[in-house]
Amino acid sequence: MDARTGRDLYSQNADTRLHPASLTKMMTLYLAFTAVERGQIRLDSKILISQHAANQPPSRLGLKPGQRIELRYLIRAAAVKSANDAATAIAEGLGGGSEQVFAQQMTSMARALGMRNSQFRNAHGLTTEGHFSSARDMSILGRRLFYDFPQYYNIFSRRSADAGIANVASTNKRFLDSYEGADGIKTGYTRAAGFNLTASAQRGNKRLIATVMGGQSTAHRNQIMAQLLDAGFGKAPTRVREIRPEPPQYMAETRVRRTQVARNETTRAPQNFRIAASARPAARSNSASLANLAPAQPAAPAAAAAPARGAALQASARPSRKPGHAPAVVATKSATDSAVALAMEARPEARPEEGDAASSAPGLSSSARPARRAGRVDEISSAADVQPADAASLFPQADAAAPEALTRTAAVAPARRADTIILASMAPDEQQEPQATEIVSRINGGSKNWGVNIGRYTSQKEAEQILLRTALQESATLDSALRRVANTNRGFEANFVGLTRASAELACDRLVARQMNCNILRP
Repeated sequence: MDARTGRDLYSQNADTRLHPASLTKMMTLYLAFTAVERGQIRLDSKILISQHAANQPPSRLGLKPGQRIELRYLIRAAAVKSANDAATAIAEGLGGGSEQVFAQQMTSMARALGMRNSQFRNAHGLTTEGHFSSARDMSILGRRLFYDFPQYYNIFSRRSADAGIANVASTNKRFLDSYEGADGIKTGYTRAAGFNLTASAQRGNKRLIATVMGGQSTAHRNQIMAQLLDAGFGKAPTRVREIRPEPPQYMAETRVRRTQVARNETTRAPQNFRIAASARPAARSNSASLANLAPAQPAAPAAAAAPARGAALQASARPSRKPGHAPAVVATKSATDSAVALAMEARPEARPEEGDAASSAPGLSSSARPARRAGRVDEISSAADVQPADAASLFPQADAAAPEALTRTAAVAPARRADTIILASMAPDEQQEPQATEIVSRINGGSKNWGVNIGRYTSQKEAEQILLRTALQESATLDSALRRVANTNRGFEANFVGLTRASAELACDRLVARQMNCNILRP
């Protein structure tokens, strides 16, 4: 990883969850530095050593139960010597006496730092169920230690340190002495984890941070780390804009206080609402009205049956109702809107039933009635289908018992649409000449049974080094490939396998351009 930008230069199985071993102490120290900077504790604060902390397995500083020791010495012992008893003492001192509480804080901090594949169960890193991390997460944490706490970062480059009760030597001394520019950070080892190392090195204005997990030995781990850093310094740009990490995104706990209010039955009584009809709009000058459709008003049948196109009919003012005459009906029709019904007032007991004379009157087509309001019935009517000669039969005189009898009218039935919908003509065009059919075939190159061979070497170690160096140089094409060394009678073949045909050909072309030998391995 380029520490200046946080961009990955090379990665393989970077998000695999593995045992971090003593790399865990990087997070323990990160929380210790955070507590000091926040003023929660001082470096000279003395921490009481518990029986649990003193009984931790090696590596240990040699703390005794009941002993009090300054925090600064515990930090030095955990960072330089990787002492398990010192890390546990830090956890209990900052976690209120509980290492489990501190482990939960470690996991929460990991989430805040963007470490998505880390979960901690203890502060020292000994193998425990549910305790894991990844190479990418440890590199992120190493970069955070450098940028967030530069005042404490030099402790990781010390070959030895004074831990109060003893001088301790660094577990990373061999790599710090052998690799130019190395200045940290942390080693780790358990049988389940193997040999782990998160290292930081600087050459010129370039700084890299790398993590190796699962090494076979200390020498093997340091060798892989040196190869990674060498390739990274060659690939990293000389000049780049530095991007410092953002502050940790802490997850704040939000508490909502709820108050239960007793119901007040007196306020749940139903309320009555009265809806009043709005006033009718004034008649427009370009509108015609049909009012009081009585036989005494002659009108041309053709004009009544089919009004002129484009003429908008608006409602006029309702005339006063005379005793003994039929109620006036006002109908409107617009050229673009649907027909609007005239609401007539009537008592519910005077409404006509289904199948009465009004609904079966000749010349009227029935339509669905909208929902009724209390005391009012809205109906849809149109004057287009009303004949003056039938007006008398439509509006019989109301009797004395029911002076406000309800009379229903019907809306104009819309024109019926055709049931047949023609989507497309299924008949072939006889005049169109048939086009020639072009068949395109492709070679199936999707299987990952292809590979590339980059040479034959005298030893397996040499072949592995060449494969690693080539993978770092051509990470764009060989990142997903598997490295395999085939032991043959003529030597050790260095192969990349698990490629598709296209990726194998592309990788060979790029390697040949680098003046390297490359042969494609077919399935």
